[in-house]
Amino acid sequence: MEVVTMTKNNGGTGTRTGNTGENTGGPNGTYDVVVVGGGAAGLSAALVLGRARLRTLVVDAGEPRNAPSDHMQGYLTRDGMSPAEFLALGREEIARYGVSLVRDRVVDVSRDGDFAVRLAGGRTVRARRLIVTTGLRDELPDVSGVAERFGRDVLHCPFCHGWEVRDEPFGVLAAGPQSVHQALMVSRWSADVRLFLHTVAEEELSDEDLRRLAAAGVGVVPGEVAGLRVEDDRLTGVLLADGTAHDRSVVFVAPKAVPQTGLMERLGAELHETPFGAYPVVDATGRTTVPGVWTAGNAMGFAEQVVHAASGGYRAAAAIVGDLIMSDLDAAVTE
Repeated sequence: MEVVTMTKNNGGTGTRTGNTGENTGGPNGTYDVVVVGGGAAGLSAALVLGRARLRTLVVDAGEPRNAPSDHMQGYLTRDGMSPAEFLALGREEIARYGVSLVRDRVVDVSRDGDFAVRLAGGRTVRARRLIVTTGLRDELPDVSGVAERFGRDVLHCPFCHGWEVRDEPFGVLAAGPQSVHQALMVSRWSADVRLFLHTVAEEELSDEDLRRLAAAGVGVVPGEVAGLRVEDDRLTGVLLADGTAHDRSVVFVAPKAVPQTGLMERLGAELHETPFGAYPVVDATGRTTVPGVWTAGNAMGFAEQVVHAASGGYRAAAAIVGDLIMSDLDAAVTE
């Protein structure tokens, strides 16, 4: 049996995939992968890519969705860590593997062979593959005090914050009939929950909604909410437009999710509509319908928590490593 040994060529396509061990950009700002977004998904992807010896650049605008929160929960071994500390540690880790990070914003992407990625600072870099982790933006209800208290005692996710405020009197500020679901969910963490209908009419609630709310012990309060009562920098109540007040120390809201899909639209990615906005169509690894483009985190769905985002970034990066290896091997065979 004849054994054929193939040797790795450190020139040609080999240098493009980092065989020299260097992860910095090549000539004229060329990278194997550019990661757009430096949150949990982007940093997790960059860590995998750096360890795979791929030239990787992370472009981070520095606007994480969870910035208003003092802590994050439900991430094994990182439960209670501040989001800022989590990201700082992530940036330190990717730097160990030569991954570059620039504080900037991607304003445009085009393709002519490789991707041309234009940054707000005026620089254009090139990449063979892209991972877009631009997340989403939360639009809060226009109620006095909500934006100022968001992430402190105005909350949106019981899995993120429910344990820390358990057994306190909750309010749920309705943003639509779907807020019934939120009120029912948060009743797991407190027996004292009131659903403030705000601009939702009582007749919009179905009989099934009312039966479930009653079974959960959730009180329904009609009338528009005028604002929040705050004393000594603590939320103490919900104020209605008719002048009445309800003592509450925590209010849950359901922000409107606004996906950051501008780059995906420029690239021509297929999107699909969900109750929480339009998101890219992806496979199990986060691969979009645009060849060479992956996504992860809240850029691919509303419900991605930090732990999901980190996992998604890992999956996307691992898929890209395999994709580039096969692409280079196919090119070498052709040559």
